[in-house]
Amino acid sequence: MKILFIASGSPATVFALAPLATAARNAGHQVFMGALEDMVPYITGAGLPGVSVAPASVRRFATMDRAGNPVQPPRTPLEELDFAGRWFGRMAAASMPALLELAERWRPDVVVGGSMSFAAALLAARLGVPYVRQAWDTGDAWRTDPAAGLELQPELAELDLDRLPEPDLFVDICPPGLRPSDAPPAQLMRWVPANGQRPLEPWMYTRGERPRVVITSGSRLVFAQKTGFLRNLVADLAPLDAEVVIATLDEVAEELRTQLPGVRAGWVPLDVVLPTSDLVIHHSGGVTALTAMNAGVPQLVVPQGGNFIEAAQRIADYGAAITLMPGQDTPEDVRKATEALLTAPSYRERAGDLAREIAALPSAAEVVGALERLTVDR
Repeated sequence: MKILFIASGSPATVFALAPLATAARNAGHQVFMGALEDMVPYITGAGLPGVSVAPASVRRFATMDRAGNPVQPPRTPLEELDFAGRWFGRMAAASMPALLELAERWRPDVVVGGSMSFAAALLAARLGVPYVRQAWDTGDAWRTDPAAGLELQPELAELDLDRLPEPDLFVDICPPGLRPSDAPPAQLMRWVPANGQRPLEPWMYTRGERPRVVITSGSRLVFAQKTGFLRNLVADLAPLDAEVVIATLDEVAEELRTQLPGVRAGWVPLDVVLPTSDLVIHHSGGVTALTAMNAGVPQLVVPQGGNFIEAAQRIADYGAAITLMPGQDTPEDVRKATEALLTAPSYRERAGDLAREIAALPSAAEVVGALERLTVDR
């Protein structure tokens, strides 16, 4: 069976799909993964065949419309959801020519798209093959569908559709305790970290004498050169006696190390470092949050976008995190939350409960069987 996975414009979208793609490949299926051109090295770094579906960077789609005109940034959380749907829709439209050309030479039997890889739905409908949607994180991606459908009206009209097709199978990696009540029916799957690796150093897998706090803003904020978030958090933690690690891209790590003496900064394998950590502070990135849950580590979440807030709040409501909403993230707020997360045992206990929920879910290898059954049913 040939299975085409379609990621997007950030490494996290590749890492989220990599476990299922690898499991399918290990089961003997032919697997390709497509993404924006600058994400292909992350695909091949995960040991998967990678295909460029568009040469532009993610910033192009987020800042300009199809005609190249600047778009108005969102001002509210609701606008942010629509904004995300629109620009992921533009990315899907730009990806279609390359995907159709690929399908002429290598026709997939199943197309698997990430949460907002809307090109997967369009391509599967064009080819008449099963479409699978796999969640990238614990967010509610389906809330962006209406805006994406509006952006993709020309492409949907070509298919005689008035809305985006529903997936034949939705694969969700959200722990059951965090799934919202209106989440669609899903095949649940165990989350397995698939972040980029690095030659290991002993400190990465060894606990130190001080509490270890990992700070990250993922890749998207760093690609946008928004490193102030990281520097400000380190400054907020200065009064605490903690070992601080900044997990970030190497492009900005040297500058951060110069500005912040005594702080480790660079690309670190989170799946190795977090099990030896006491806390992770982040921007509400979905892959970061799941990797922390998998390791049973409490989280301090400081959302850097309206579409991240609801997922972040659910982790806090569960008791495994503290989420500081915009306006509540002063230096004093950050210090107080950090002290609570490091000293109150309930946060680590609830984080451990999430880790056990994740471990009990079906493995990626088991979910490959569900993909195989789709082609039989079709």
